[in-house]
Amino acid sequence: MTITDISHRRKFLAQGNVYLPHIVIIEKIIDETPGVRTFHFNFKDEKLREEFSFESGQFGEYSVLGIGEAPFCISSSPTRRDHLEFALQRVGKVTNALHRLGVGAEIGFRGPYGNGVPLDLLQGKNLVFVGGGIGLAPLRSLIWNVIDNRDKYENIDIIYGARSPSDLCFKYDLDAWNKDKAVNMVTTVDKGDENWTGKVGFVPQVLEQAAPSAQNAVAIVCGPPIMIRFTFPVLEKLGFTPEQMITTLEKRMKCGIGKCGRCNIGNLYVCRDGPVFSYAQIKGFISKEY
Repeated sequence: MTITDISHRRKFLAQGNVYLPHIVIIEKIIDETPGVRTFHFNFKDEKLREEFSFESGQFGEYSVLGIGEAPFCISSSPTRRDHLEFALQRVGKVTNALHRLGVGAEIGFRGPYGNGVPLDLLQGKNLVFVGGGIGLAPLRSLIWNVIDNRDKYENIDIIYGARSPSDLCFKYDLDAWNKDKAVNMVTTVDKGDENWTGKVGFVPQVLEQAAPSAQNAVAIVCGPPIMIRFTFPVLEKLGFTPEQMITTLEKRMKCGIGKCGRCNIGNLYVCRDGPVFSYAQIKGFISKEY
């Protein structure tokens, strides 16, 4: 069998076999924090580069040959089509393998999976983004999506925090949003250092101090489970209804298509029914299971 035959076979199987990944090439790597990296990538197949589309909030499965695969959100915006991005923290076998790769390496990608953030719900609204740590990854896809379509939305508030200044991700984005007069940006850390001059405090605490209005607003939340859990009551205190709150969860996702059963919370599968949910959908069990 020739290389061309193998290539044609791969394309054919990728259309019929949901578990068969496409080959993508890592084009750039950014060290966000000591344990977090962002990877810029593109499809090896030129036609796929042109045809691929996704929504903010959706995720993909990324694989390293001989090691395994893991799901991560697509952290770039659908409005910026020259490349795709994903960010990950080095915590396990697959993430360690990905961290060892360099520019030019080829990995597997399948997706996009899950649902996206409902943009029709957000249009014409004041938007409040609340993020923590690497939880900014899916939010930044939506934030840039909104900024690139600025005339469709009202005020933009971003409250973002991390454990320390060195744990803040996407510092280049934070700098750009700070300079954007159309964005109200608040950055905080749990504990500062000798060079930190910004806010100090947990994200839910700082959110309550910032007190964004719930009138004609939608809040989009993503971060560590404990941050999400304590942020929702603060938003309710500020007047947001469960229908006005959106989050994206990535708990225990594995196969990406609802077959392995690892990511269920209550009667929902995060990968199949999410990962984007309104608080109204998950309020009954998030405090117990997430």
